[in-house]
Amino acid sequence: MPEPLERLDETDLGRQGVTGYRQGAFRIGRTWHEGHILLLPEGVAAWSVASPDEVNEASLEPLRQLEPPAEILLLGMGAKSPLISFELRQTLSSWGLSVEAMPTPSACRTFNLLLAEERRVVAALIAMP
Repeated sequence: MPEPLERLDETDLGRQGVTGYRQGAFRIGRTWHEGHILLLPEGVAAWSVASPDEVNEASLEPLRQLEPPAEILLLGMGAKSPLISFELRQTLSSWGLSVEAMPTPSACRTFNLLLAEERRVVAALIAMP
């Protein structure tokens, strides 16, 4: 039996929103991407973290040099919403990013909402177990 799919509204902008997710994967537009991902202005990139414990400055380095810079980073941390360290929050702030950590399903919905509002948003999403 196929895994249940969470469907989200499609966006009509040049950037594509999260249109679904399932265990271990995300659908961006009409394409499925396996594993953890970064949603960047230029598209989707694989994100090489194994767990929320590995979310750190080095793992988020691809966000540092975005042009134009993003203003909001959504961290989808899997099924739970662990706190991120004060030091990491300060580092991201020095990059010009306001960061919100939340469960991955919430991050997907929030990403689509902010994208529809034409905000400069990026997301780092840990796939659901």
